[in-house]
Amino acid sequence: MEKPIIGIVMGSASDGPIMEEAAAILERFKVPYEMIVASAHRSPERTREYAHTAQERGLQVIIAGAGGAAHLAGSIAAATVLPVIGVPIDSSPLKGMDALLATVQMPAGVPVATMAVGKAGAKNAAILAIQILSLHQPELQRKLEEYKKELAQQVEQAGKKGTKR
Repeated sequence: MEKPIIGIVMGSASDGPIMEEAAAILERFKVPYEMIVASAHRSPERTREYAHTAQERGLQVIIAGAGGAAHLAGSIAAATVLPVIGVPIDSSPLKGMDALLATVQMPAGVPVATMAVGKAGAKNAAILAIQILSLHQPELQRKLEEYKKELAQQVEQAGKKGTKR
């Protein structure tokens, strides 16, 4: 098995079904990744250690998904120089609005690229991570171009099915 270059971190095991969307995209593009549970609030030492050792373990981008107060992505970004992509999870009574606001409101100097709430955000986080990697991996760039063509073809097919005279 190849050494992981993307880290997927989720604040709770219950975030798994959403973060699996990111994993599925990475698998499709054959990008090796690892997935762990680490909470900014319930396991801060684990989270800090993960972030501190990420680069030396070969990670190049970290995707962090969390709901509620959603401090996970920011906690990781504060402890590493790697790009961090935040995925707000809609796991609270506020349906992800709290997680979105917590993830997007980072202080200057601690950036987190923030995606949409939920499954679409998890998918886009993986695509953005692949786009970052593709800057130095032409094969990934080619796969992204193919993927974009497939998306366009899917829309075209759906449009043909939707037009009736």
